[in-house]
Parts: sequence; structure tokens; C-alpha cells
Amino acid sequence: MTHESDPAEAVAERGPIGQVATPATDGTFLDVEIDERDAVGYVAVGGGLDADLRYLTRFRGPEDRYAYVHTGGERVLCPPADCVARARRQFDGRIATARPADHPGERAAAVLDSAREADPASDDRAPTVLVPPTIPHDAAIYLERAGYELRSTTAVGEARTTKTDAEIEAIQSVQRAAERGVRRGERILAAAESGAADELLWKGRPLTAERLRREVNAELARGGVSDAGNTSVAVGSTVVTGATGVAGSSDVSEAITGNAPRADGVAHRDESVVVDVAPRGPSGYHGRLSRTFVVDSDGGWERRAYVASEAALDAALGEIEPGAAVADVGREATAELAAFGFGPTSGGNTDSDSDPTEIVHGVGLSRRERPRAQSGATLESGGILAVSPSVTDGDHGQVRLSELIVVTDEGYERIGGGERAFTPRE
Repeated sequence: MTHESDPAEAVAERGPIGQVATPATDGTFLDVEIDERDAVGYVAVGGGLDADLRYLTRFRGPEDRYAYVHTGGERVLCPPADCVARARRQFDGRIATARPADHPGERAAAVLDSAREADPASDDRAPTVLVPPTIPHDAAIYLERAGYELRSTTAVGEARTTKTDAEIEAIQSVQRAAERGVRRGERILAAAESGAADELLWKGRPLTAERLRREVNAELARGGVSDAGNTSVAVGSTVVTGATGVAGSSDVSEAITGNAPRADGVAHRDESVVVDVAPRGPSGYHGRLSRTFVVDSDGGWERRAYVASEAALDAALGEIEPGAAVADVGREATAELAAFGFGPTSGGNTDSDSDPTEIVHGVGLSRRERPRAQSGATLESGGILAVSPSVTDGDHGQVRLSELIVVTDEGYERIGGGERAFTPRE
């Protein structure tokens, strides 16, 4: 199977977001880490959407695994044989094409061996190589068989915690597309008509969570971004995601609401509709936006939950400044929800790698990344955060709001307009 043709990538780059240049990575932090730990280099092996590798190389790698080597001040990419042309376009270091059929771990070891042979001083150092904590086991075995001692480093993840101006610009572009996607969902809800039993009809047919999700994703695609399987739409107690479709009583919906969803997933005039997107742009960076709408509320649970979530969001944003603990920002939101009589809930989080009550987390090349509350992290200027308080109820459904912000020396700035509307607007 060839990887040189990438239609999805080409389509994305023709859209509005394609005008934003791919951010570059200054790898000098790895030179410092290598020197301080008396190592001969750094090796990472992965594939697909490996965020650390993409950060280091800006290479849109295939699912096939490949290797990156940082040694002697040189940056070397060992791509699969059928991705060499793409690697030359996207990576600004050296492309190693030798022994393309070998395992990436073997190819990385060969690059390290060549660098050591060319450096007379290398014999004065132990053959120690720095690797990420998640390096594949087989790649580690090949490096060890070549005589290298492996030591773990989190330097790359730490470097990704704060964003450069170019990275912030890339995220801003994706967020603009996210806003257009959510706005498309809002307009559809505003244009919907009432059918039997207060069901919503759009273009003469019942408006289901799945129909709405597809329309939102189509708008994201028109904006030049991928939905990345992250778009979810919740109507009442029914949740539809790109990964699972309509959630059944044995999985996410039961975890969220305690009740099985209606099988049809049709939206009703008096129930909450949550639209949650986390699209990915051509450079790999994500946006994040959640909004909740009710077409015709009677001012009951949905209105109270919306006011509580909005107050929790604003309270959390008010705590954001450099040096603040991520956990404290989340606790401020939780305390505000409690003041309205609502407990902390996941609000439909289906990420397997995250705390179900996580309200605050970083956003970048991964949908969820550092800084995160679980690690005891504090905020730094240049960090990108999603703040997403939510409320759920087994009988009524859920309400969720989110903002994407960048931490500044003075506090924070919103990424995007930050407009909110309880009743959908045309």
C-alpha cells in the first residue's frame, strides 16, 4: 500500500486553514537535554498521529512506524520507503533512506552508530540514548541489542506544554472552523419546525442527533479541517459520537445519564441539544468548542443547568493566570456548579485516556494534553487550555459549555469569539 497519495491532506490544504503555515519546532531543547544527561542522542519511534513525533518532525506520518533520531545536533528522519517524497517536503532535517525494509529501531541504531563513528569524542561517553516513556517495546529491544542503554525523558512533552506564536495561530485557525461547525448546528436547530409530540423536523424529516452531527462535520470539512472522529451531539439522554454512533445503555450513555437513550435519537423542542467538536487542522493542531441549545425551554431544569454551567465556566476562567494550579481552576468550576445544586459530571467525555470529571486540560497536537490536573501542573504563559464544565441528569439530559483560551502574562485571552446562546439563533 502506498502512502504518497493523501487525498484528505490535499483537501484540507485547499481550504481556508491551508493558508496557515505549519509551525516549526526549535529542537535546541533536546540538545540541552542530551548534553545534561550525558547521552549520545534521542530516539523516538511511532506512527500515525503520534503527537510527539509530529511535533519534532512536522511529518504527517502514516500508520506504519518510523523513527526520529536527534544526535550530534543533527535531526534525522527514517521514514517508510513509500513516504520518502512526502518526508522530503515536510521535514527540514536529514532523510535517512538506507535499509528501508529494516525495523525502525534498527534504522535508528544505525544512525546513532554512524554519528558516533564520525565523532572522535563519542568514545568518552557511555552509549546512553534518551527515549520517550512510551517507546515501543520492540524498538527498545533493537536499540539495546545494538549496545545502547535507554533512559526515559519527558522533555518533548514538557516542550509541547507552551505554544509558540505560530502554534497559537494554527490553533486559532482550527477554532474558527470549529465555531463555523457549531454555528451550522445552531442554525439548523433555529430553522427546525415542530412535529408530532414536539419532535423537531428539519427539511421535512425528524432531526436526529446523527443528522445534526453529519451536518456539523460537513461544515468542518468545508472549513478545511477534519472532525477527527471527535464530534458528538447529545439530544436529551442520547449521545452520538463519530467513534461509537448512538451509545447504548451498556456504554457511554449509561455512564453519563443512568438511563438508556431513546432508540431514535430525535431532538425535541424542550430538551437540551449539546454540540461538541474538537476538529484537527492540516498541521495537526486541534480546536475545542461545546455549546448547548434548547429550542423552546419552559425555564425549568435546562435553563437552571445552563446558567450554572455558564457561571462555572466564567468562574474557572477568572482563576486562570500564570502559576495557577490546573486542579484549582477545575475546582473553582466544580464549586460554582455545587452552589447551584449540581454535582460534577463528565458531560459526555468518552476519551479513554482522561479523567471522566476533567474540566480543564491542555489542547494542541493532541485533543487532550498537558497541562492536566492529574499531574499537579501549574499554568504557564503560552499554554492552551480547554475549560469545559457540564451538568447531566438521568431524566433531562445534559448541558455542556466550553471555551478555548491561551494563558497570557496578564491572565488569558479567548481563542475565538466566545459567543453563547441558550436559544438557537438563525
